[in-house]
Amino acid sequence: MTRTLTRYLLPLLLSLPLLAAAASGGGEARGPLLTDHWVGYTAVVIFIVAYAIVLAEEFTHLRKSKPVILAASVLWLLIAIAYQNTPAAETVAPALRHNLLEYAELMLFLLAAMTYINAMEERLVFDALRSWLISKGLSYRKLFWVTGGLAFCISPVADNLTTALLMCAVLLSVGVGNPRFVGLGCINVVVAANAGGAFSPFGDITTLMVWQKGIVTPQGPADFWAFFHLFLPSVVNFLVPAIAMHFAIPDEQPLAEDELVQMRRGAKRIILLFVVTLVTAVCFHSFFHLPPMLGMMAGLAYLQIFGYYLKKTHLPGGGARDAGHDSGQVEDIVPFDIFRSIARAEWDTLLFFYGVILCVGALGFIGYLALLSQVLYVDLGPTTANILIGILSAILDNIPIMFAVLTMNPDMSLGQWLLVTLTAGAGGSMLSIGSAAGVALMGQARGQYTFFLHLRWTWAIALGYAASIGTHLLINRSLF
Repeated sequence: MTRTLTRYLLPLLLSLPLLAAAASGGGEARGPLLTDHWVGYTAVVIFIVAYAIVLAEEFTHLRKSKPVILAASVLWLLIAIAYQNTPAAETVAPALRHNLLEYAELMLFLLAAMTYINAMEERLVFDALRSWLISKGLSYRKLFWVTGGLAFCISPVADNLTTALLMCAVLLSVGVGNPRFVGLGCINVVVAANAGGAFSPFGDITTLMVWQKGIVTPQGPADFWAFFHLFLPSVVNFLVPAIAMHFAIPDEQPLAEDELVQMRRGAKRIILLFVVTLVTAVCFHSFFHLPPMLGMMAGLAYLQIFGYYLKKTHLPGGGARDAGHDSGQVEDIVPFDIFRSIARAEWDTLLFFYGVILCVGALGFIGYLALLSQVLYVDLGPTTANILIGILSAILDNIPIMFAVLTMNPDMSLGQWLLVTLTAGAGGSMLSIGSAAGVALMGQARGQYTFFLHLRWTWAIALGYAASIGTHLLINRSLF
């Protein structure tokens, strides 16, 4: 227990100033200076305790959203008490609403994306892909590269967590009796999914946050297409550790399975609607300067209307073929219900983001923003600061870290904003606890993919991390 507390809490204490660096709506906190006030000290302690409980979720089984939601309410209440009867008392509520708006845009975007992923899962899209891969009779080394490559390619459009879980299911199915293959394959999938998500706003929440912020630099805006400058660095980030691990994979052939899973009726059209939804979100933001969330919610409406059609044309038959619709697909016993897919969204994760954004926003309102911005982006310099942020994201959740950077809003070039996007997204791969994908796979492949197995290959992942940064600095030097 002591080792666990040391491993989690010591880095948290050292990095607290970064986590505390969120700002209120559009500027420094006015009114009483709270950084040296009992309110400021109490707020810091409350946040540390809440985040320590989050980090202990694996042991306590207390959902991570609960402590941060409570902490967010207490922190803003403390601020309101401190500002009461002061000339700046009326600035607290607008600052809170500003942070709430930031959260609402992120939550609605993710809710639409999660609903599509759940709908495709319900239509057996991912099961069909897994079954098809298993039936091909590939060697362990080929499966290692296929699952890693697919994770890299799928994560830019699906989220990296769903992608990692899908590929891990394939590894577990074909790697029965070969824990070494499963463990190394899981490491590869985690690295690939995080690297693939780094260059797409749809693949990683940190990239999405930077895109939705609408940052404008002298080199151009950080719009949807700007992130594709990170494609080659992301490829390097994936390939370097994969090549290192390739030679440790058993050169053997697993047993193939003949059973094929068929997608349910409407699956292909839901995939098409998801692509149309992504295009809608990009167009809304790029051409009309509207929040991407609005395009995603329009896409959710597409799915709701198509779900109504599926429900009305449902043919009860207990799984019998529906010849009147998509060839090779089957009808399910229960008709499609869009609200089942919405209900199955990761609500704990969505509510966790609420708590984190409001907690970090409250700590920033107290007054930590200017101090930390000076230390990181002036004293150390943006390149060093952004590399350190990536390393820190391997220990702590990258969501509060990226939100802190965005609300500090340092004066950086487009190349530097892309660098922090790359490091925050890919840096979490260095430890199994550094990303949601890694934590989830430790549970899914319990006993085969472990913290210490991943740690054994951290040197290779760190080489990939350094190589990807070097690649970005070299090929995108005109953006700095």
